[in-house]
Amino acid sequence: MGPFEILCGIAAVILATYYYFTKNFDFWKSRGIRGPAPIPGFGNFKDVMFNNISSGDYLTELYNTYKDEPMIGIFTRTTPLLIVKDPDLIKDILIKDFTVFSHRGLPLSKKAEPLSQHLFTLEPKRWRPFRINLSPVFTSGKLKDMFSLISDCADHLVQYMENIASKNEPVECRELTAKYTTDVIGSCAFGIEMNALSDEDSEFRKMGRKVFSPTWTNLLRIRARQMFPWLYEMLAYAHIIPQTEVTKFFTRVIVETMDYRETNKITRNDFIDMLRELKKHPEKLGDIELTDTLLTAQAFVFFLAGFETSSTTISNAMYELALNQKMQDKLREEIDELYAKCGQDLTYDNIKKMDYLDKIFRETLRKYPPVTFLMRQAMSNYTFNGTKVSIPKGQRVWIPIYAIQRDPDFYPKPDIFDPERFNEEAVQSRHPMVYQPFGDGPRNCIGSRFAVHQTKLGLIKMLRNYRIEPCEKTPIPYVNDPRSFLLAPKGGLHLKIVKLNRP
Repeated sequence: MGPFEILCGIAAVILATYYYFTKNFDFWKSRGIRGPAPIPGFGNFKDVMFNNISSGDYLTELYNTYKDEPMIGIFTRTTPLLIVKDPDLIKDILIKDFTVFSHRGLPLSKKAEPLSQHLFTLEPKRWRPFRINLSPVFTSGKLKDMFSLISDCADHLVQYMENIASKNEPVECRELTAKYTTDVIGSCAFGIEMNALSDEDSEFRKMGRKVFSPTWTNLLRIRARQMFPWLYEMLAYAHIIPQTEVTKFFTRVIVETMDYRETNKITRNDFIDMLRELKKHPEKLGDIELTDTLLTAQAFVFFLAGFETSSTTISNAMYELALNQKMQDKLREEIDELYAKCGQDLTYDNIKKMDYLDKIFRETLRKYPPVTFLMRQAMSNYTFNGTKVSIPKGQRVWIPIYAIQRDPDFYPKPDIFDPERFNEEAVQSRHPMVYQPFGDGPRNCIGSRFAVHQTKLGLIKMLRNYRIEPCEKTPIPYVNDPRSFLLAPKGGLHLKIVKLNRP
């Protein structure tokens, strides 16, 4: 083969590659949807893929660049992705036309990551019966039964902070609060003493860190699963990609716990018992093939979502209260009034009546939603109401809640922490779809009530006994970590904890 033929062959390969990476790039233009020009091989996510910017910040940049557009068309490598901004269209997606958008469109890896088959990611066929059968664990009645267990864990947190405060050193609050919420989940949902506060070597806390730690190993697995899902799964079946230590640990612990309770006839009416009931009566799930792995996956996601999102919210509230001492004093006054009325006998109902605490909580989630965007996938061809925009079956749709909740048209001066955004008059004046920290519609967060109460109770007990102050290591301004899937501050969240002199 001569030089000319070789050059022709190289040119053909280059052209074929270029065609492959650009063949869909007129997808949004042909539908009249505006968006930034994609880059071959990367689409519009080059900076996110290389961890130069967080997903939340990137979507916010797009949101503001196309301020007057109800939708934005972008690409993840070669795949079209629709960003929906308009609140009325968001309501259609999440509620009115939920049957079309009941799928989150997340990849499942049965072999490489068997615990990925959980309530958050499951396709509608399996999601629906699991949601119906697991929802009773999260009723207000169940939460009232769990309240004393949450309160005990909050008391342990206060005791743990005694030693921290005595050292007079900066504290990484995300780790502190993650230990508390890990213990709460263990006690309330699994009947397991996870000992994250009392034992620095707690296995459960180690596993929680491993899941959310932005290590290169974790990032590589995520990128491989996103870019080459079929290859990723094939390599797992060939045992080239092994199951993670976290998968092996949780599968063993959950299965052993269920077997132990069965053998010893122990009943706690908690999440584990709900899984045991499904195992005994798989017909409740229809024709779904029920395995120990599938059951474990549901416990696994409750553990992860239960400790990480709540601990992030508590630490972010601490951060804002440290920077806004007058707000902290006002909240502490409300807490002191509660104790003056109730003594030490706090209840589920009297905490629900704490108006200022609720405003603080909601404004924290407004400014710092742990999940920065909601994901949906069309189950059929769909035309958006009041538009001529049609999307095909399988189209992925994102709702950029972090960007929406920082839109000055909805929340004036959005970078300012202002709990009064959530007084009754202000809430009534806004479109209900512009506040979505827990999502909305049938596929909203199943554990939102639980998250609210473990967060509020932790804050109450901490602030009754300690003052939270900024220190030299406090991140000002707050910078989002581009390597983290959930919203997290770069370099951690360091604050100073000072014990109050109580009579």
